[in-house]
Amino acid sequence: MSLPARSTLPHATIDGGSFEHWAIAGEVDVLPRIFEDYINIAVMRRGLSEALASSAMAQCQTQRAWQIAWLGQPGAELKADLLRQLPDPEAAEILVEDIQTLAEAMACLFETDSVGIRLRLLDAAMCPRFHCDNLPVRLVTTYVGPGSEWLPEAGINRAGLGAPSSDKPEVLRDPQAIQQLQSGDLALLKGSGWIGNEASGLVHRSPALVSGQKRLLVTMDPA
Repeated sequence: MSLPARSTLPHATIDGGSFEHWAIAGEVDVLPRIFEDYINIAVMRRGLSEALASSAMAQCQTQRAWQIAWLGQPGAELKADLLRQLPDPEAAEILVEDIQTLAEAMACLFETDSVGIRLRLLDAAMCPRFHCDNLPVRLVTTYVGPGSEWLPEAGINRAGLGAPSSDKPEVLRDPQAIQQLQSGDLALLKGSGWIGNEASGLVHRSPALVSGQKRLLVTMDPA
């Protein structure tokens, strides 16, 4: 499912007025818009080069799902650690360079020395329920497979968030409201841990995967 143009997304309301809580563009300067009060998702549209897509796909040729977790200052150590752990290090150079560039950008944007990184190969949805992360902000990008799904505010019943129970309503008001990131997109997701955003964290979920389908994604948190 491709993400519609911004004008076709439903608007949420504050004090009777309408506003957009997303920022989507093809240039990198859209990402700092995550600092704006009402923005809880900033997306840079990005197509993967053939070389980067090939490098990523080479890491998916395994029988089992896997993940790599890393915390520290982006640099040579990160690159060396990823090359040591990835399934096909000979084909991984371009993918690792991309991850390192993103990690350095996260550290710069959020003025931190350390970044938490998770690179995962999945063969099933990781978080299939719509939910909101209890953290300040996270970068998400998918290299192989379908991207994360998210909801505009008008499509959410926040009373349904949290642990499921028989007395809770459905989070999703309208299935047509679901939006989806594309492979390569860089998305900053603002969570409920962001000061001032406690009641407005982005609601999202992992996409369903069909039998035999795989998804390679990286998430990054400023630490």
